[in-house]
Amino acid sequence: MDTPEAMKRIMVRESIEAQCQSFIDEKIDRYLEIEHQGIIGGHYFAPASYECIYLYRDGYFIGAVMMSHSINEGIIKFVAERNGIQKNKTDGTSKTVEDLINELKEKKIISTNCGDSSMRIWRSYRNDIHHMNPTVANIDFKKLAQQNLKYLSTIEKEIFDYKNNNGAIAPTQPKYWDIQNDGTTTVFLRLD
Repeated sequence: MDTPEAMKRIMVRESIEAQCQSFIDEKIDRYLEIEHQGIIGGHYFAPASYECIYLYRDGYFIGAVMMSHSINEGIIKFVAERNGIQKNKTDGTSKTVEDLINELKEKKIISTNCGDSSMRIWRSYRNDIHHMNPTVANIDFKKLAQQNLKYLSTIEKEIFDYKNNNGAIAPTQPKYWDIQNDGTTTVFLRLD
């Protein structure tokens, strides 16, 4: 005789399996349309970027948008730090992410395409969403998540571009990879 807990477990399993089967093609399409960078540096924002892809794939669009904002900011601050860009203005106040993006573009540290992608994420209702302002009721989160993930893909492809050198990764911009004395580096794989 099954206990009420065992019965509930069976019902939940059947429900989850049915949901997975009914939305599998949509999930595959969403995953493939992003064209994310398969390998990035193993930095503090890499696990979040990985999870963000899966949030979008699985239809959690609000979460994907919120994470895309945070990952974008993390990458821009990381790039600024790796290039010796001060995070404070001369008056001692902190530069905004927008300030950093503009400075990175002006100094040609990032391309116009990368900077514009980052700025588009930055301006994609960031404050309204993070503070859950009433304006969020009118946002098409599915469309916004798709756009932001594509922009994030553009950024990651530029920062973490690499060539395959006889099976070894040869980073295009080594300063963004923590390469050890023996030539190895920590990476984050997203190669489903």
